[in-house]
Amino acid sequence: MASTFAPDRPFAALRATPAQWRIALVVLILVIAALGAWRLVAQVEGERGIAPLANTGDFEVAGIKVNTTGKDAIEARENGWKEAQKQAWKVLYERTHDGEKAPELPESQLLSMVSAVVVEKEEIGPRRYVATLGVIFDRARTGEIFGTASSTARSAPLLTIPVVYQGGVGQLYEMRTPWQRAWAEHRDGESPIDYVRPYGAGGESLLLTAGQMGRRSRAWWRTILDEFGAANVVFPVARLERQFPGGPVKGTFTARYGADNRYLGTFTLTAQSEDELPAMLEQAVKRLDSLYAGALAEGKLKADKTLDIDNGGIDPDLLAALTAAVSEDGEGAEQPDAQAPNEPAPAPLQTAAPAISIAVQIATPDPASFDAALRALNSVPGVNSTTTSSLAIGGTSVMQVAYSGDIAALAGALRSRGWQVTQGTDALRISR
Repeated sequence: MASTFAPDRPFAALRATPAQWRIALVVLILVIAALGAWRLVAQVEGERGIAPLANTGDFEVAGIKVNTTGKDAIEARENGWKEAQKQAWKVLYERTHDGEKAPELPESQLLSMVSAVVVEKEEIGPRRYVATLGVIFDRARTGEIFGTASSTARSAPLLTIPVVYQGGVGQLYEMRTPWQRAWAEHRDGESPIDYVRPYGAGGESLLLTAGQMGRRSRAWWRTILDEFGAANVVFPVARLERQFPGGPVKGTFTARYGADNRYLGTFTLTAQSEDELPAMLEQAVKRLDSLYAGALAEGKLKADKTLDIDNGGIDPDLLAALTAAVSEDGEGAEQPDAQAPNEPAPAPLQTAAPAISIAVQIATPDPASFDAALRALNSVPGVNSTTTSSLAIGGTSVMQVAYSGDIAALAGALRSRGWQVTQGTDALRISR
């Protein structure tokens, strides 16, 4: 039977029974679910970063160049390694003793101190060995000789987030970068900084991104630091500018730290080609490590007490940190001169109560909440000044308030304005 085509009903041939439409709908839902699951897995799978080297705390001397010979290739290589160990011992001793000449050690004793030899580059011939080596010395055995304790004081664990900008785009673990590799391969056994180095495994690539440097929420940072067992955070930032493909690479490196993204120092280096880029980044890591070590000596890289705020009350350590610099009122005040016996005493002057400094923690989920709290504080009679100690939109901000009166009076005035107030010693916590 011949079929006919009706121009006014072009989709007549696509008719289906209700059961067929239900089956098609189920299939479509399954396909969409499968695609969504695939996209979700794709965000956390793959080679996101390079796992860091294990930190043993041993001493390492890198960049030792040797050029030795032997009756065959094996003997030439053995002689090269022995020569590298001798040179590395002299470099290590002079480095830890302010240039003092290293004592000569028997070969057997020197061999017992060496825990590993790292081959950076080598060329092996029939009777010749040319290489650049690194030598790792066992910290305990080496410390017995030159008197360096194996328990050198180190910083609190610091979460390390190496951000690199290339082509104007900030990257962390979205893909493998040479900057993250440089930090992963950095041996920090001799460094006073205890670096905690994630590498984007699992959900780390979603949790940590280049944009986290601008986040100020104390509550958010507390959660992140607890996740990685750290007490504070450092941001070694690299900006790489390529002049042309295969040409020089200029790097600007900046050391930053803390939840407030504070600045420590910056410097620039240049690699003449892409082949020299790893060496430049390695040098940059060492210089940044020196900047962080200097900051630690100055007391900057310590655990941030403002990250230990408990939602149920006021942290005593936080209060002590905020009020440590506040001098006691009345110190150094001039005493009135003694009155003459026959001179009538002047009438007492009406003076205002001395101002006290009060730390006020404010729940600030958005900028409007901070503005509202600031207006409420400034509207209270007796408030002389307000100073922002820490601004954390999305978390808890801290202000120093100079108030002429009692802390209970300030708390009562804020409650009358509709604020929920928790009172502590020389501190208040307010929220809506």
